[in-house]
Amino acid sequence: MQNRRRRPGGGGQDGPTPGSAADATPEADPHSVARAIILRQLTSSAKSRHQLADKLAERDVPEDVANAVLDRFEEVQLIDDAEFARMWVRSRSQTRSLARSAIRRELAGKGIDPELAEEALEQISADDEVEAAKDLVGRKLRRAAVPADPQERDKLVRRLVSMLARKGYSPSLGFSVVNDALSARQDGGL
Repeated sequence: MQNRRRRPGGGGQDGPTPGSAADATPEADPHSVARAIILRQLTSSAKSRHQLADKLAERDVPEDVANAVLDRFEEVQLIDDAEFARMWVRSRSQTRSLARSAIRRELAGKGIDPELAEEALEQISADDEVEAAKDLVGRKLRRAAVPADPQERDKLVRRLVSMLARKGYSPSLGFSVVNDALSARQDGGL
């Protein structure tokens, strides 16, 4: 049986996807492979330079080739860690209601320079964090009755503060927001 290369959309005769392991044959140009990998990654979602470098390393793209291609993508502004960080901060604070500390950790995990991360995090003020925490607690309390029993109330407080802590809010802010919300709820304010 003959080995046939398959062409995309060609009725069962597809060739290897550019940048795939099958395409990374000795005769494949490493620059072309690197470009294809990066373009495919950027098509699905924005990525940091560090994330793209990791993908290239996973595909055994030589480091010098990876750096050259990544540099070129930065020159034409298809890779911009500062813009990526700003977008990430907006997205994570709005959709997940994460606190600055949690977003800072995520950015570090994505290889964003700490200075760029801090500049991006300036989009979130202390007041924004308090409002987001209040909103999270308010949403949880809409579905829960405030227990009259002090032990049950303490259990509810711990659950709500823990929920805020998982989103990166400090314990002091958590306790303050939760106790204020529970007091307002008991006074008929919510």
